[in-house]
Order: sequence, then structure tokens, then C-alpha cells
Amino acid sequence: MTGPKTNERPGTLAQAKYVRSSASKAREVLNQIRNKSYGEASEILAFSERQISKDVSKVLDSAVANAAHNDNLMAEDLFVSACYADEGMTLKRGRPRARGRSTSILKRTCHITVIVSQYDEATLEALREREAIRGRSVSGNAAEARRRRVQRSREREQVGEIEDETEETPEPEPTVEDQAAEIVAATEKALAEGDAPGTTEDSATKDTADEDAVETEDSATEDAAETEDSADEDSDAKKKSENTGEEV
Repeated sequence: MTGPKTNERPGTLAQAKYVRSSASKAREVLNQIRNKSYGEASEILAFSERQISKDVSKVLDSAVANAAHNDNLMAEDLFVSACYADEGMTLKRGRPRARGRSTSILKRTCHITVIVSQYDEATLEALREREAIRGRSVSGNAAEARRRRVQRSREREQVGEIEDETEETPEPEPTVEDQAAEIVAATEKALAEGDAPGTTEDSATKDTADEDAVETEDSATEDAAETEDSADEDSDAKKKSENTGEEV
């Protein structure tokens, strides 16, 4: 009698589709974490040298998070009951070769599925006794690390919400009407300052001083012209008297 199908086993499921890796590479990593506890599986994936281990670790963490959020299960009591990789679509590319030919490049994808379930009571007791003898708790450490990650992410979200609330709204740009009103107000203020008594008196005094200076310059010019004319007349009279004396 056959058992239940892999995709019909009880537990909490998480899946990643169209992962850019071949299914055979993913299966080599999945075979190492199958039937392992959450803590042991996390350690195996953390120290694995294969690139696909990062994607498998994300799927495992997602499955544990789904179990904790949806089914109210503790992360320390979970293990990988089933995990498998199915082939996805293949991206077909080409590379030019000699003599006008082309060789095909097949870029594989896969769908990774991880199912986690809860240990029964007897198995849990045996695991706890074994961990107590060893003096360390692998599952507890992994669950505690996950709790810290969740707490840090929630704190970052809260800080981001507070920053968004306290962020100052930008001041609106002044419209054309506001600019025109400011210009009119400045013009009226300048006119009012120009009509003040002190300003009027100062301007009148300045105008009077300018007129006096102009009149003084004009009178000096006229005096100089009269002096030149009188000097010319005296010189002409002397010349006439000299000429008269010579003729006599």
C-alpha cells in the first residue's frame, strides 16, 4: 500500500516558483535537509557552498513563518516533512558558431517546495533529552535567531512610519497672484515713504542748493567774459594811439 503523495502530505507549505536554477541542483540540497529539524536544516543551509542554498533557505523560513502565523505552531517543534523541486519552463537562447551555425543554450528553472510539520509528543521529548545531554539546543537557537530577525524588521517598520509622520510637508510655491500682490504692496510702501514731510524738505533743500550752484557758475562765467572784453578794448586803444603818434 502506497503512502500519501508528496504534495498531499499534512503540514504547512511554502513554494518558490521559477527559480533560476536547474531542478537537479536544487534536489541535491533538498536531500540534505529532508526529515531534519528546523534548526538543523538552517545550519546545513547556512554552511552549504552551493548557490541554490540561499533560495532553499528563504523557502524554509517562509514555511516556518506560515506555520507560526497561520497555525500558531512553535518554530522549535517543526521539522522538514517533505521537500522537492519540480522542473519549470526552460528559457531557450542561442550562441553563434562557425560556418553560420548556432548552438542552443537552455536556461533551466525550477519550482522549490518545502513542507514543515510538527513533531509528535514522543519525538519532542526524545529530542529535548538528547539536546539536554549535548548541552545545546539547535532548534531553540534557530527559533531565537528568527525571533530576533522578526523583531528587527518590525522595529524598522515602526521607525519608518514615525519618520513618515514627522516629515515636514514642503511649502507651496507662491502663485502669480501672490507675487503681484507683493509687488503692489512694495510700490505703495515706497510711495508712502517718498511723500513723507522729512523727505520732501530734504529734496527741496537739495534742489535749492543745486540752483544756487548753477547761478554762481553762470555769474563767474559772465565776469570772466566781461574782463576779457575790457582787456581787448584797452589793447585796441593803445594800438590806435601808437599809430597816430607815428603818423604825426
